[in-house]
Formats: sequence, structure tokens, C-alpha cells
Amino acid sequence: MPEERFQVGLIQLSCSPDPDANLEKAVQRVREAARIGARIVCLPELFRTQYFCQREDTVLFDLAEPIPGLTTEAMGKVASETKTTVIASIFERRTRGLYHNTAVLIGPDGQIKGIYRKMHIPDDPLYYEKYYFTPGDLGFKAFETDVARIGTLVCWDQWYPEGARLTALQGAHVLFYPTAIGWHPAEKDQFGKAQHDAWRTIQRAHAIANGVFVAVANRVGHENGDIRGNKAKGQGLEFWGGSFLADPFGRVLAEASHDREEILCAEVNLREIDEIRRNWPFLRDRRIDSYEGIGHRFLD
Repeated sequence: MPEERFQVGLIQLSCSPDPDANLEKAVQRVREAARIGARIVCLPELFRTQYFCQREDTVLFDLAEPIPGLTTEAMGKVASETKTTVIASIFERRTRGLYHNTAVLIGPDGQIKGIYRKMHIPDDPLYYEKYYFTPGDLGFKAFETDVARIGTLVCWDQWYPEGARLTALQGAHVLFYPTAIGWHPAEKDQFGKAQHDAWRTIQRAHAIANGVFVAVANRVGHENGDIRGNKAKGQGLEFWGGSFLADPFGRVLAEASHDREEILCAEVNLREIDEIRRNWPFLRDRRIDSYEGIGHRFLD
């Protein structure tokens, strides 16, 4: 049975060129989040390295790892030690030549409880993810934890209401989005404020439309995709942080800064889902008999 109230911890990290150091830091941050009361801890997208998708380079496929593997082993140990549920984003090596961007749910017993493979894969300047990642083939998923039923989506998924809806319809109380999003330095002055506002708004809208909590863990800091001295060319990306937790009516309960590492710990009260859905019954009023077109790319 879900608990009525519990704390979630969102780990906002900066990532160094050293994958082993990043993993060690992530383990320590999970410990710190648990010490201040977090029962579910979410790390940013692909936290073991700097964001390497800023260029296309076959050598970088060597960063991928199997599941279970080194990262899930380390996270399993700290989850068991702290009795927390941990959401860890991993560059998954599924088999030779087949890779995914995968969120792994690890329970307080240290065991893998489920995986979600990122469904929506971007291909934009400095976000060349289609080169590395095969789109997910497990669908949108919700998982039971010891405190609540949760959904794990990943970054680019956050722009799509279909993913949030289908996860919420499986009974998820909280949608977690491990994220790596930032500004192109040359665009920040002109477009930066609007880009961040759109990102924040779309996820608050998922909370409102579905009557669920939304929790977003982003990385922070300037990166050139440096992996042990192997860097991408150009100005790099400035990851904007801003990790946050929104309640089922889209109100932001806690929010991190744009420019520093933080552990954001905030309370989820599941009673709020009942209260909001009773007064704003969007799920009740859905016209499920009239949505046939949603499965088409475009209605010509």
C-alpha cells in the first residue's frame, strides 16, 4: 500500500570528465539525500559522464554498459544501505551494436525492480542522440515501490503529453524525469528565458492534466562532452539545472538553482491527488470514445 506522505530527493549534479568520479559522487549524493529523509532518489540523465551526445563518435559507444552492470551494482549497494529507491539513468549496452538510454529502478533491497527505455530520441544540434540510442521498446511503464507507484520517463519524453498520460493511466502517483537539458551559449540571451519557461510549463501541465506529482532532476554546469580529455568542438552546452517538484495542480513545491549542485528534497502527499482529481476531474471527463486519431502521425 502506498504511504500518504514521503520525501523525494532530486540530485542536481555537475559532471566531470571522469566517469568513475561521477559515479562515486552520485553514490555520496544518494547517501546525503537519504540522510535528510528522501525515500525515492532520482539522479540526472546519463550522470556517469559529461553529456557526450554533443558529437558523433564511434569510440563513445565504449561508455555503454550492460544492465546489470557497474552502475546498477553501485546504486544497488547504496540503495540497500540507505533503504531508498533509486532511479539511475544509464547508457545501456543491450547487446553488440544495440544501445538504449535507460532508466533503472532499484529498490531498497538493492535489487533492480524495473527498467524504462527512453521512447522519444532527439536529434538536434549538440543533442545527437539518434546516433547512439535505439528508441525504447518496452512502452511507457509504472512501477510499484515501497511508498508509491511511480513512472520513470527520460528527458525528451517530457515534451510529449502522450507519455505522461499513458504512464499516469497505469496508476503512477509521481512521474520522474531524469534530464540533461541546457542552453546553447550563443542562443541564451535571445531565447534562454523562453526555452526554460517552456520546459517548466510543459511538465507542470503534465501534473495538472493527469493529477499527479512531477519530479525533474537536471544536471548543471557548462560541458563540452569531455570524456577523459576527449572533447566536442565548439562552445558546448550550459545545463540549466532548475530541478523541481510540482504537485498535482502544477504548483512548484521546490525548485533548484540554475548554477550550482543541489539536493532538492520535498514532500509528496498522496492525499493531494484525491483532492485535486475530485475538484478537477479531468480523467473522468476524458472522451475515450473520440480519440482514435491520436495513433496517427498526422490527420490529413
